[in-house]
Amino acid sequence: MPNDKLTAGEARRIALAAQGFATPRPTGPVTKRQLVKLIERLGVVQIDSVNVVSRTHYLPAFSRLGAYPREMLEEVAWAKKRPLFEYWAHEASLLPLTSQPLFRWRMQDARDGVGLWKGVARFRRENADFVEKVLETIRTRGPMSASELEIGQKGVGGWWGWSHAKSAVEGLFWTGELTTATRRGTFERVYGLPEKVLPRAIVEAPTPSREDAHHALLRIAIAAMGIATGKDLRDYFRMPVEGFKDRVAELVEDGSLVPVTVKGWRDQAYLDPAAKRPRRVAAQALLSPFDNLIWFRERTERMFGVRYRIEIYTPAEERTHGYYVLPFLEGDALTAKVDLKSDRKAGVLIVQASHAEPWASDATPVRLAQELKLMAGWLGLSSVRVEKKGDLSAALSAAVG
Repeated sequence: MPNDKLTAGEARRIALAAQGFATPRPTGPVTKRQLVKLIERLGVVQIDSVNVVSRTHYLPAFSRLGAYPREMLEEVAWAKKRPLFEYWAHEASLLPLTSQPLFRWRMQDARDGVGLWKGVARFRRENADFVEKVLETIRTRGPMSASELEIGQKGVGGWWGWSHAKSAVEGLFWTGELTTATRRGTFERVYGLPEKVLPRAIVEAPTPSREDAHHALLRIAIAAMGIATGKDLRDYFRMPVEGFKDRVAELVEDGSLVPVTVKGWRDQAYLDPAAKRPRRVAAQALLSPFDNLIWFRERTERMFGVRYRIEIYTPAEERTHGYYVLPFLEGDALTAKVDLKSDRKAGVLIVQASHAEPWASDATPVRLAQELKLMAGWLGLSSVRVEKKGDLSAALSAAVG
């Protein structure tokens, strides 16, 4: 039974602290150790190829640490010796290497064709000789991209018009028989054998039981969120429904999850017993649409009272706030939304539209302008331009100017 009662504001500040927003940004240059420590704290960083502003995996660290060198993330993610690896966790994701054994149950599901992975197993069955040829080619020649595999035909594969080679290497990636060796400047993934790419200690680490792996992932999730409902917990690493309630009950029993009630929340909430409870959060950050804090839209609306949707796939005339919209975190509230675009040729960060939430203050455009200028400099852009679209555009334009 719940043994603590929290206000919505207390819950929100707990969540922000767990996500790293209650800690001041470094005053000096960001170190690799600080970057890795942040990613370990978050447990996972989503990868996405959309590059309208910046690819999303660069943004969570910028939001929390400020203007760190982007090549630093590339080094910890894809250099020969690195502390991170890629796998399907929330979506395509970067994760600490130590989490690799915790996802072997998912790799086994992909081999067995369980649920989401039916297409992977079917392609493997129907193209067994071809898939084995792809695997043997990489085993013999070393890491390769799909485009370098000179077998198969373009556009006739099993998913999204992929070539057979692309379908094969992606399937092998999901089953864990291949992993990401590196990524090239075009963001093209290069595939390699885990035993050749990952540290020996990780490859040879014991494989935990499915239940133990789920326990460990849920502990990582609650530490990263601070406070969460069951849905929030399950979404963080996209855990299966089957057995989930039992795993939560077991973690409640061993004290890893503390049941609490939060005013205004309909569902049972769980608290990280080590969660910090700040009285005030003085954050100021632009958030990627895929930032861990807001990627589960139901949680975003419950926590911040903001309905947020990404509108990339919405026809232009039907969009409410724009194409690639970043919410602005000010203190412990989301106070604005800006539709951003990096015009790299002109060296300008363009605010294509800007909208204020009803509770935004007179200070919001000034603080938002500061973050936009910081982002522009971080992206190597020389200026910020605010277009006359949205109810915040006039005040924001004046603040930027």
